[in-house]
Amino acid sequence: MPARNKNGRLEEAIALLINSQAVLANNQAAFLSVARETQEDMALIRRELEQIKAILMRHEQMLQSLPEAIRAKIGFKAR
Repeated sequence: MPARNKNGRLEEAIALLINSQAVLANNQAAFLSVARETQEDMALIRRELEQIKAILMRHEQMLQSLPEAIRAKIGFKAR
């Protein structure tokens, strides 16, 4: 009877190991999925930031040329 008890414990340990490996594999797959989504999100954010930067640069150029455009519009002439 003690031999059967040892075999039962071994079988339980093997079942636990197999279950743990399955959980680990599922967790790794979930992690990789999240990591991939995170990389895609970061790439999107980078592209959007580049677009925002380009818009801000155009606005800065427009603001720098605005005083001269106003002077020209009202007919101001330098002495």
